[in-house]
Amino acid sequence: MSEIAFTNARIVLADEVVSGSLLVRDGLIVAVDAGAGRVGEDFGGDYLIPGLVELHTDHLENHYRPRPGVFWEPLAALHAHDAQIAGSGITTVFDAVRIGSDVDLPDMLTHAEKLVAAVRSGGEAGWLRAEHFIHLRCELPSHDVVAHFDALADHPSTRLASVMDHTPGQRQFRSMDAYRAFYARHMGGTAADAQAYIDARQAEHERYSSANRQALVSRARQMNIALASHDDATLAHVEEAEADGVAISEFPTTLEAAAAAHAAGLAILMGAPNVVRGKSHSGNVSATDLVASGLLDILSSDYVPFALLQAAFLLPSRVEGLDLSRALATVTSNPARAAGFDDRGEIAPGKRADLVRVAGSGTLPAVRGVWRQGMRVS
Repeated sequence: MSEIAFTNARIVLADEVVSGSLLVRDGLIVAVDAGAGRVGEDFGGDYLIPGLVELHTDHLENHYRPRPGVFWEPLAALHAHDAQIAGSGITTVFDAVRIGSDVDLPDMLTHAEKLVAAVRSGGEAGWLRAEHFIHLRCELPSHDVVAHFDALADHPSTRLASVMDHTPGQRQFRSMDAYRAFYARHMGGTAADAQAYIDARQAEHERYSSANRQALVSRARQMNIALASHDDATLAHVEEAEADGVAISEFPTTLEAAAAAHAAGLAILMGAPNVVRGKSHSGNVSATDLVASGLLDILSSDYVPFALLQAAFLLPSRVEGLDLSRALATVTSNPARAAGFDDRGEIAPGKRADLVRVAGSGTLPAVRGVWRQGMRVS
């Protein structure tokens, strides 16, 4: 039997913050006590919060491909990613792995297989700080995305799949002027080059997207993999997601789509960097505005791991009437529930002792300790 205790902590519960102590036994929380009295590690008034649950981060891919044409050794990339994830207070993470080849990466399956194999072997070997799962980001206009899904989905680590379409003129890129500006920034070339690229992507969309979506939704349902839609922009997009049994609406781009998704019972996920920056990097709806309207359930760190904790501590200063417990729910209990976990995301007896010690006052928190199932990992 292993037992640890923490005392003199500001413990963030589901509906309040209490000053007191907490007892962990064999990886589970067994008692939360208000006031002084229990002997244990003295937190000196620091916060004790649940371990964060991250459903969508591209950070592993960024470590694996740190520069265009440069690919890092997958396990080394995972090691660096895992250290930063845990150091940001994240104890459960869904690593987003894109599937579906395109002109930039025509051998996408080779890269995806390396990343998925690294996550699985790292977890099985027991050397990862956080608990890692796979989130397959399925690019619908790709000719081979269904084959990639079939190669990677049938494993307990694959728990989430999102259906995406980044075709010019669709969803995130509804404005063709904005897309041409995006193309010029990231790819260069002439206006004729841009138009040729746009024409090719739109032709792929017409040929593959609808059939691929039907196939992937059917497979995900059969395998009990949670589904997310991506960049919903219109009522039609939300209606399609609802008909497909989608559980999570990732990064809706308009207030109209977010309101419709909320009404349909979908969990709405937005990027924590959007909160930190105060706006979307691509000019879409503000995550903070969605919180204020009661239309946001989950935050995702997306491309900056620490943004998850930073945004949760920022929100009470940005949204009138929002307390820290409810702000932290967007990065703990809400994503846990959306992913089908009932054993984590909250400080309560019987829950996993996935815990984070957070210091600092104001809106910039500092992680001072992380425990997963009662074992210190950072």
